[in-house]
Amino acid sequence: MTQASNRTDDSFHVFDTTLRDGAQREGINLTVADKLTIARYLDEFGVGFIEGGWPGANPRDTEFFARAAAELDLRHAQLVAFGATRRAGGKAAEDPQLAALVTSGAPVVTLVAKAHDRHVELALRTTLDENLEMIRDSVAYLRAQDRRVFIDCEHFFDGYRANRAYALAVVRAAHEAGADVVVLCDTNGGMLPAGVRDIVADVLADCRTYKPDARIGIHAQDDTGCAVANTLAAVDSGATHVQCTANGYGERVGNANLFPVVGALEIKYDRRVLPPGSLAEMTRISHAVAEVVNLTPSTHQPYVGHSAFAHKAGLHASAIKVDPDLYQHIDPETVGNTMRMLVSDMAGRASVELKGKELGYDLSSDRDLAGRVVAKVKEQENLGYTYESADASFELLLRDEVRGSRERFYTLESWRTISEQGPWGSPRPEAGAGSPGNEATVKLWAKGERRIATGEGNGPVDALDKALRTALERIYPQLATLELVDYKVRILEGQHGTGSKTRVLIESTDGTSNWSTVGVADNVIAASWLALDDAYTYGLLRAGLEPYAG
Repeated sequence: MTQASNRTDDSFHVFDTTLRDGAQREGINLTVADKLTIARYLDEFGVGFIEGGWPGANPRDTEFFARAAAELDLRHAQLVAFGATRRAGGKAAEDPQLAALVTSGAPVVTLVAKAHDRHVELALRTTLDENLEMIRDSVAYLRAQDRRVFIDCEHFFDGYRANRAYALAVVRAAHEAGADVVVLCDTNGGMLPAGVRDIVADVLADCRTYKPDARIGIHAQDDTGCAVANTLAAVDSGATHVQCTANGYGERVGNANLFPVVGALEIKYDRRVLPPGSLAEMTRISHAVAEVVNLTPSTHQPYVGHSAFAHKAGLHASAIKVDPDLYQHIDPETVGNTMRMLVSDMAGRASVELKGKELGYDLSSDRDLAGRVVAKVKEQENLGYTYESADASFELLLRDEVRGSRERFYTLESWRTISEQGPWGSPRPEAGAGSPGNEATVKLWAKGERRIATGEGNGPVDALDKALRTALERIYPQLATLELVDYKVRILEGQHGTGSKTRVLIESTDGTSNWSTVGVADNVIAASWLALDDAYTYGLLRAGLEPYAG
């Protein structure tokens, strides 16, 4: 493992604990290969420290550090091993877990230490004085092994409120033993920014009485929804080390989110905490990490979310048309994101013009055309359509209005579906084991040829998709790359129970890009057909083909 050697500014630390604290989120289960991949992304982003886990206590983490030595070539970050102070009544030099931290090869070690007197007595089952000695002994031992040491003061803020003198004594013991940074942990996540600001300021004031250059860090959990704000409040009071996780992953509701914290430090505080150019990679890194942990990226995450710079209201669009800064706090490209205009029943002419420009259509010189599109959108959304979630269907609507007619690659004659079920919803017995029991037939005309095709599927919509593909694939071989990747159904409000209108959203891909289409009808299969029709039409347009029918 090559450790970063080009980071000369040690005045402020961005410390990432995704691989350790973030991995404690429900639903995340990282393999060693996953951890190595995420570590590379975090190093590419430019964090200063990557906490890799607890070697010696967790076999997977032990393997991670062993493989990191051979497989990681870190350019910006240093790898950190996590552990605990020695056991009560023992000696640091004889503690096997401390030995494992040294054996890991990590140049930096984070030790968790109790800072709440009640936890010392009930969890560690030792005295307050012995806890201080455990901190001193452990830090001194690791320093003697040429390791840089950070101390995480667990439950610090709760401990400070219960017994300020003892919490401060813990911080002092760590500093005086040689810890580079003492991190104040809001372990239960119950703090609010004003309290964090006051307590960090008080701790630093006390530190200055015995160590003028003492450094304090912050580790905030998000149980009050204030982890990012609490982290920045600590920075306001002088903290120079922030512990975060990518996308806010972590136990319970999570940790301080790395990306909003770094975004605020770089953009709002004008503090350079990343290598030059790294901030523009923020959105890509966020989504890449989400892919590795197999969680859908949050669309509404600050800075990096798909909706972070999405505008829906007509009033906003009118202002953005004049100056995007009027309704955006930063240029989205600063963090590698993009502005998006959403077209809905709230849209006005400005929204449509901006969305049209985004899609390559200049509507600014044709007010009548823009007005027709606005009217059509409002009419369709009143029927249940939603174009903010179906950009492809909106683009087709826009193209139809520009041309004055529907663009078609085929003309539908009819479609039908048949579902045969046996007892209790199983496929009909005579169909044989494994038969889907759903069949669809599509009759259409394409390039002057009448095509009739049948498809079987796991449901009527799947069968309909296969029938349509079979009918068209010989005429349009470009459809070989088209694939449906997501399908959502929503029953719209109505007065007729199962007869209410149904909205279907379909996401498709050609292997390069994804697009979404929408259909609304009185039943789910008819709505699905409309969404499928748009999906195939848009896919063929993306393939560069020219429609032949109006």
